[in-house]
Amino acid sequence: MSNFVAPEVKKFVAWDYLVFAALFLVCASIGVFFAVKERKKKTSKEFLVGGKQMTCGPIAFSLTSSFMSAVTVLGTPSEVYRYGASFVLFFLSYALVIVFTAELFLPVFYRSGITSTYEYLELRFNKVVRLAATLIYILQTILYTGIVVYAPSLALNQVTGFDLWGSVVATGMVCTFYCTLGGLKAVVWTDAFQMIVMVAGFVTVLVRGTTLNGGSTKVWEDAYEGSRLNIFDFDIDPLRRHTFWTIVIGGTFTWLGIYGVNQSTIQRCISCKSEKHAKLALYLNLLGLWTVLVCAVFCGLVMYSHYKSCDPWTANFISAPDQLMPYFVMDIFSSMPGVPGLFVACAFSGTLSTVAASINALATVTFEDLVKKGFPNLSEKMSTWISKGLCILYGILCTSMAAAASLLGGVVQASLSIHGMCGGAHAGLFTLGIVFPCANWKGATGLLAGITLAFWAGMGSFIYPAPPTKSIPLPPSTLNCTLANSTEALTTAAPTVTPDRPLLADAWYSLSYLYFSAIGCLGCATIGLLISFITGPNKGEDIPPVLIKPVCNLLCFWSRRLQAFLWCSVRQNSQEVDFEKNLPKVIANKTGTDNTFKNSVNRENKRQFPGYNPKEKSYTNLSRESRL
Repeated sequence: MSNFVAPEVKKFVAWDYLVFAALFLVCASIGVFFAVKERKKKTSKEFLVGGKQMTCGPIAFSLTSSFMSAVTVLGTPSEVYRYGASFVLFFLSYALVIVFTAELFLPVFYRSGITSTYEYLELRFNKVVRLAATLIYILQTILYTGIVVYAPSLALNQVTGFDLWGSVVATGMVCTFYCTLGGLKAVVWTDAFQMIVMVAGFVTVLVRGTTLNGGSTKVWEDAYEGSRLNIFDFDIDPLRRHTFWTIVIGGTFTWLGIYGVNQSTIQRCISCKSEKHAKLALYLNLLGLWTVLVCAVFCGLVMYSHYKSCDPWTANFISAPDQLMPYFVMDIFSSMPGVPGLFVACAFSGTLSTVAASINALATVTFEDLVKKGFPNLSEKMSTWISKGLCILYGILCTSMAAAASLLGGVVQASLSIHGMCGGAHAGLFTLGIVFPCANWKGATGLLAGITLAFWAGMGSFIYPAPPTKSIPLPPSTLNCTLANSTEALTTAAPTVTPDRPLLADAWYSLSYLYFSAIGCLGCATIGLLISFITGPNKGEDIPPVLIKPVCNLLCFWSRRLQAFLWCSVRQNSQEVDFEKNLPKVIANKTGTDNTFKNSVNRENKRQFPGYNPKEKSYTNLSRESRL
């Protein structure tokens, strides 16, 4: 029972529900619009990758909106409020990740003409590697999406009293509806709208909160006095939760798994009409990521200034730290009907975009990597119907996983931990294939080693949390909270016996959650290279240069001989030539892997839209009707 009197915080009124309902109505309407507009186009390619005629603008909005979910809207301000503004250092991680994605991974994926990123693994290694990576991705994405669905529903439950699981189901239904009807185009344009709503919600909270707390100078002074501006902590201890190094290095590896090789990201990029548009979309998206990050961090500082003398979490006015932001919104906008509805629409915008992106990506991966393998002769009409059916199936599964998300604690750490444990090893596998020509399919088994290492550290940290000294929040205050008139005597809790902890609990299991991805990525790449050299490295002449992009040209610019050596005899000078005309000649003593590769590429090129221009790396002759 709380020893403090909770101030009265108003609930939703009719105007709030109206604003909130308008968001769902607009999103559903976009799905209906594209269902009607594209009704004559029945190919699965149109449904899954938008005809490869998207432009950089809506794709950039879509990328930002998809990964700046309710986890960001609710979790990041709470993180800053409790731990300080060091979270802003993620702007460096985002920059590094976008550069790596645009210059290393994207060119390979775009030029090889794939729809699913995991098609690349079959072209580079074999079917088994592709299947294993696909199944792991599906599991990872369903788990992550469950958290993203649960987070805003928790917020809505806190501020309105609306049934928690009713809002979970509503979110899943709306996302599934417009994904199934409109395909990728509906998802992208809905994301663009939701990005605008998200930023509008943040800006509204910032303006109102700053005004109520004496202006930006006063907010900054309060944050400084409360030690919330100690951003640059250069302690190299990997057990510390957030330092400069854990955020910049660990954060880069974590987001590389999210952006660099994630199907949801790459699917949007390869839907662009040229590689130039795809790269531009990524760099424009970086500006969006920075904008949302700065808004979220400043919201956390404004929230601290407002509650510096009466912390709602310590005073038990709320039941979880992730409820701080919605509680703050209902507090400062109690006299402005409709505005709380805008904030909840902001949180749900992030969720709807992320869930829709996940559903669309899961449907694409399952159709391309599993269904087509079992049923290669499906008609285009049947393929489209199956794709829509998969959207419905994954909508139900992702919504159901929200129940498990309620058991995982803070939404930011839970979501990034899941991405770290699975995404890091995926990034390591693709890096192995793209950067190291010598890696063979046996070395690709490093994926399992990377995931095992990451899960070992991650699950250990879940069972044996790090010592409080490594992750303790900055001290809050309840000095100005109103004490309750209670006659109950304060009881002193009996001292508890510290449970026995294994030897690894204060070392390996106490690593910062941001390093899980680095462990998976480096473990996969290192073990993969060792296995490749032990079993006999690949011969470079058997690998199409379009599947390789070693960084040796940049690192060894002074020596062409050294570059050729590191390329492992791959015919690098032919990399820009049309893929179909440069298939490797299958040598007699090779296994069926090369045949699989050649057949897969021929099949993919036949399915490509007519008019692909390899010199411009774009699709240029589609009808005006399919363009946006």
